Amino acid sequence: IARSSPDPGTPTKSCQSRGSSLHVHFKNTRETAQAFKGRRIRKVTTSLKDVTLQKCVQAKQWGWAQGRWPKKSAAFLLHVLKNAESKAELKGLHVDSLVMEHIRVNKAPKMRHRTYRAHGQINPHVSSPCHIEMILTEKEQSGPKPEEEVAQKKQISQKKPEKLKLMAWEFCVSLSLWSSPAHTLPLFLSPSFKNK
Repeated sequence: IARSSPDPGTPTKSCQSRGSSLHVHFKNTRETAQAFKGRRIRKVTTSLKDVTLQKCVQAKQWGWAQGRWPKKSAAFLLHVLKNAESKAELKGLHVDSLVMEHIRVNKAPKMRHRTYRAHGQINPHVSSPCHIEMILTEKEQSGPKPEEEVAQKKQISQKKPEKLKLMAWEFCVSLSLWSSPAHTLPLFLSPSFKNK
């Protein structure tokens, strides 16, 4: 039994697109698709175009000198993405604020072919196609935050410095390092400062 795709949270602000039994490798396409989940559509399209043109560095971030580009997977994902984008324009959604909310790549039935070899031998040649489905959702533009929220974030907890002072005082007293009068103690360790 195939799993059904999730329903979009707000159907009026989202659009779906899918491709069935696409002639592109399942594993490569699945890994490529997961890299773009939750990202904005403009960034996804530029990244996929860079992959098809072999512009982006593909193996440097893992410390390798060699690697491969998933060109065919990127081309198929770009095709499905363009379809979803045109559906969004038809619905009247703002394309620049679209986010890839959901993307799924499923295995399609394998396609069996034959390879004819020397001396009358026949070898199987099996391909692994896949189904691709995606849901794009229009997210609200995040504007500047109100000043009240910014001011609340900048408040520093008053309990932490007091707790540190108390711990330092207890440590010094427990070791009996300070045998001199309290006025020779550092200011933050003196008992009069502790009560402030």
